[in-house]
Amino acid sequence: MKISHEATLKASSAPAKKRRLHQSLFFQILIAVVAGVLIGHFWPTIGEQLRPLGDGFIRLIKMIIAPLIFLVIVTGIAAVGDVKSVGRVGVKALIYFTGATLFALLFGMVVANVVQPGKGLNIDPATMSQEALDEKTGGAQPHGASEFLLGVIPESALGAFAENSLLQVLFFSVFFGIAVIVLGQDRCRPLLNIFELVLEIVFKIMSWIMRVAPIGAFGAMAFIIGQYGIETLGTYAKLIAACYAAALIFIGLLFVVAWVMAGVPLWSFIKYTREEFLLALGTASTEAVMPRIMTKLTRAGCSRATTGLVIPTGYSFNLDGAAMYLSIAVLFLAQAFGHDLTIGQQLAALGILLLTSKGMAGVPGSSFLALSATAAALGIFPVAGVALMLGADRLMDSMRVAVNLLGNCVATFVVAKWENQFDRGVMQRAFAGKLTDEDETEFQRQHSPETVAVLGGDGAPAPASVQTAQPLPTAGAAR
Repeated sequence: MKISHEATLKASSAPAKKRRLHQSLFFQILIAVVAGVLIGHFWPTIGEQLRPLGDGFIRLIKMIIAPLIFLVIVTGIAAVGDVKSVGRVGVKALIYFTGATLFALLFGMVVANVVQPGKGLNIDPATMSQEALDEKTGGAQPHGASEFLLGVIPESALGAFAENSLLQVLFFSVFFGIAVIVLGQDRCRPLLNIFELVLEIVFKIMSWIMRVAPIGAFGAMAFIIGQYGIETLGTYAKLIAACYAAALIFIGLLFVVAWVMAGVPLWSFIKYTREEFLLALGTASTEAVMPRIMTKLTRAGCSRATTGLVIPTGYSFNLDGAAMYLSIAVLFLAQAFGHDLTIGQQLAALGILLLTSKGMAGVPGSSFLALSATAAALGIFPVAGVALMLGADRLMDSMRVAVNLLGNCVATFVVAKWENQFDRGVMQRAFAGKLTDEDETEFQRQHSPETVAVLGGDGAPAPASVQTAQPLPTAGAAR
């Protein structure tokens, strides 16, 4: 499996083929999204019937997520070769996630207090029906903290993969990777070589799936506009404006965090991952881009182990956009029913949301479950009143998706930097376009445990616990 230096040079020094505009995935997805909006607006019945295109694409992505997480984490942990380092990454990630979520909730409440999007609506509680809310959530109940934590532990390893439970797959993968370190990499080398080969196969399948991404984005966008209509924007104009304005400011803060804490120019990263972000917005799903975003982060200098641990965990624990939306929504509902919450009541709501926002991942109608639990605990406005959000919730998807995804990417850079598992030189070459899609296979091989370098990002010898993958030579270096 080991690749010779000459072979790597040859692969990376070949000039990248310049793609025409119509061959760009970003351009194709952009056209698909615009077409979906037009179909959904002018022919809403047809738009609603195109939902299977979006759902089918999401299923194709979900098909490879569980094996991808397992393979990336196991091979990444084996490459790090230090159990303590893996533990530190996990702890630091959780600390960062908790701080980011708490700040997002607080920030959302500040925005809602300033804008007061529900002020003057004067909704009569007697007009609210629980039926619409039950239909949206399927009658499910929000998970408690203990139930959520127990749910992370799989009853069966095979069951975790079969049910596509990301946190359970992550939990098993970490144990598997640590066991590899304890038994010894030399002894496990044949198995790791097989895993590397299978991972290469998974990435090949992913590249095939991404070819139909524009079709998935077209179907998803046509369905959203066809079912909910553009006119819904006017009904919830103040609430939508407050949420999107808060998202823009929050993203601006992420720019500062990324630069100050990791030295990452976030605008360059967004340009580097523009196809993934546009696809996530088009399908209203961060899962649709999880495999690709993990690949891009690894190729941008983050170690495979850090990326494999932070991104899947962040999909459940670091939902900054969703947290911000929930805090704004709680105050919107209180204001709509004529209640001005005191500071104490808002802090109580904050504590409840901090718990419910962690346990809602993967549950149908999760945002409504979190809002219902908060309404029931506060007892200020009726739980059935959460149904007021049915018309606006789907229109918030773009905001939540963008902030959630970008927040998790920033978290990966920050944690990787904290652990000295981030190579800024590789990042700069990736952002400059010197690491192309054609080089992806060679780059992934460079991250294999067998070819992990013993030099840190600055070229000085690094301890085994902080070894980073050897950067792929660029065309300029080859010359």
